[in-house]
Amino acid sequence: MSSPDATDMRCGSTCGWAANKEKAIMKSNLDLMNDCDNFPYADKDPKAHAELLGSLYTLVWQDGDAEVPLGHMLESVFNRFAKVPVSIKGELEVNRAKRTISAFQLQTEGERSKVVAATSDYWRKNKTFEILSGWRDELYPVYGPRNEILFNIERAAASLFGVVTYGIHMMAYTKSPESSHGIKLWIPRRAATKQTYAGMLDNTVAGGIASGEDPLECLVREAHEEASLPEDLVKEKAVYTGTVTYCYTRGANAGGETGLIQPECQHVYELELPHEVVPSINDTEVDEFYLWTVEEVQEHLAKGEFKPNCAIVVLDFFIRHGVLTPENEPNFEEIKRRLHRDLEYPGPHHRS
Repeated sequence: MSSPDATDMRCGSTCGWAANKEKAIMKSNLDLMNDCDNFPYADKDPKAHAELLGSLYTLVWQDGDAEVPLGHMLESVFNRFAKVPVSIKGELEVNRAKRTISAFQLQTEGERSKVVAATSDYWRKNKTFEILSGWRDELYPVYGPRNEILFNIERAAASLFGVVTYGIHMMAYTKSPESSHGIKLWIPRRAATKQTYAGMLDNTVAGGIASGEDPLECLVREAHEEASLPEDLVKEKAVYTGTVTYCYTRGANAGGETGLIQPECQHVYELELPHEVVPSINDTEVDEFYLWTVEEVQEHLAKGEFKPNCAIVVLDFFIRHGVLTPENEPNFEEIKRRLHRDLEYPGPHHRS
C-alpha cells in the first residue's frame, strides 16, 4: 500500500453526491443524534412514547411467569404474522389488551430457529415485505433473559420483529501534526448500488455480527472485506472503546418498509494507521475512501451525508478525542447520555 499525498485522498470513482446536498439544511450534533436514536423516550416525550407503543405489538418470551420483551412489531407486520399458517410459524398467544405476542415457544434453539426461518422464508417467497428483497443469508442471534441464544434470524428479517441486532464500527485515522487535533480520518462513501443508504458516508469499517461470531472476529473480517486492512494490524492495533446503543425507527433511506423498529448495539473500535497503510476497496460495498480533517468531517456531518448510526459513532469518536466538549457543544451531556441508550430487551449489551 502506498502513502497518501493529498488532504482529500480518494480510492474509487464515484464523485458528485455531496454536490447535491449543498442546499440542505445544516444539522446540529443533536439533530444527528435525533436522526438515529429516534424512538421516543418515555421521560422526555411521554405522549409520543405512549402513542407509538400503543400502535405496536411486543414480541415476548415466556420465562416462567415473566414475559420478557424481545422486540416491537408494527401492527401491519403482526397482521401478516397472524396469517402465516400454523404449520409454518407454530402457535401464537396474543393478548390484544396488552398488545403482546408470544411465539416460537419451543424446547430447543434449533427448533425455534427452524420455525423462525420457515416464517421468514414464507414471507420472502410470497413477497410479503419489500425489506426481504435484501435477503442476506446471514443469521443474527436473538437473546433470552440469561443471554442464551433463543433463536437465530435472517438478517433482513430482524427489523420485522424489532429485535436487537449487534455490529462493529471502527474509525481509522492517521496522525497529522499540521491539522487541527493532530489527526485526519478515513471516511468511505457507500456504493451507489447498495440497497440501504446508497451513496452515504460511513465509518471506516462497519458490519453486522453474525451468530457465533465475536466482535473482534467480525472486525477483522469486515476490515479485510471493506478496506483491505491487514489482519495482523487490526488484531494488534485496533482499540476497543465500548459500545454505542440506540433505538432507530427505519426511514426511506434504510430500504424496505418504513417505521420498523431497530434497536442496535454497536461495538466500537478505533485504529491509528501508519501513513504507509491506506484503506482500499476490496468489495462492492464502497465506492471510495477520503482522508479528511476533523473540520471536513464536521462539514459533511452537518450536511447530513453520513448514514445515521455512523454519524453518532463519529460523535462518540469526537468526544473521546476532545473534539466535542461541554465548552463547544451546548447539548454535550444529552448526546453523551444518548450514545448509550438503555435498551429494555435482553442480551449481552447489558454487560457492556
